[in-house]
Amino acid sequence: MIFKQFGPTGIDVPVLGQGTWDIPERGARLDEAKRAIRRGVELDMVHLDTAEMYGAGRVEELLGQAIAGLDRDALFIASKVLPSNAGYAQTLAACERSLRRLNVEYLDLYMLHWPGNEPLEETMRALETLVEQGKTRFIGVSNFDVDDLIEAQTYLRTQRLACDQVLYHLQERGVEHRLIPYCAQHGIAVVAYTPFGRGRFPRDAVKADGAVGRIAAKHARTPRQVILNFLTREPNVFTIPKASTVPHVEENAGGTGWTLDPSDLAAIDQAFPSHDAPLASL
Repeated sequence: MIFKQFGPTGIDVPVLGQGTWDIPERGARLDEAKRAIRRGVELDMVHLDTAEMYGAGRVEELLGQAIAGLDRDALFIASKVLPSNAGYAQTLAACERSLRRLNVEYLDLYMLHWPGNEPLEETMRALETLVEQGKTRFIGVSNFDVDDLIEAQTYLRTQRLACDQVLYHLQERGVEHRLIPYCAQHGIAVVAYTPFGRGRFPRDAVKADGAVGRIAAKHARTPRQVILNFLTREPNVFTIPKASTVPHVEENAGGTGWTLDPSDLAAIDQAFPSHDAPLASL
């Protein structure tokens, strides 16, 4: 697994982490999802991302169960506060609830899930307070476009934004035009969620005779591994694919540690053109 410095934190985080949005919440599929998370940790995919929104808190509980008994300090655990629970006192309380559900004493990263109606200045102040209290090591945001990032940064007094977590996949490449360059310039990590897209993608997009399929065959990789490699090609970009089975997480882990050549990048650009567009979100 390749590790890169995560924004201004001074620590290295794996290029590929593990998302938990929409993981199974019951039965045998849940048990397999927990095994997948632990297998991912064995493969150094120790960046574990969740949110209070996922399953109305249930997914945080399930992640806490999955990591029980593991070395907490070896993990990089991230969660998010809903905009409806933002503000100053509300954010502090939301973080406490997340910590209880995860059964951990601190988070490595706590983010505002998307811009909302609560005063952003108060939420940023709360995030800084949580760092002072030792409840989270770093703070960030999710689904923020450049103008939102600039505003959030003006309210910070003692901390810097570690990351912006955004939707980014081959059919949603708008973040490449302004957001990723802005974050690179200001030392902010970009964390791509839903890297395989939604709905029928990537099934329709990675046919064997298509660009991604041909590149996969050329490198003896899978289409998903090609996609993950492509999305994390910039130094400040990470991604958090979800995997609910052990084989899937093992496949994801093979998305780094090798390099796409210029002809591969050109072929993907031609097949999936990058268009400047407003930031896509949930």
